Amino acid sequence: MRTDTELKIKGMEVLLKELGKVEAERFISLIKREPFDYTRWQRDLWKDKKVEELSKEAMEFRKKQAQ
Repeated sequence: MRTDTELKIKGMEVLLKELGKVEAERFISLIKREPFDYTRWQRDLWKDKKVEELSKEAMEFRKKQAQ
């Protein structure tokens, strides 16, 4: 498990790589500005998928990352 600092660094690296500097900053501003319920967001995000389907997709993703 990563430390909090390692997680923040990795998170910023991913945001910058995927969104670029401007949109990464915008994303962070949006998260800080709006009330954010992570549990509700996750529940709504995956509401159309079963646990087994998500698990299978996660395992396939991890397998590809290991190659």
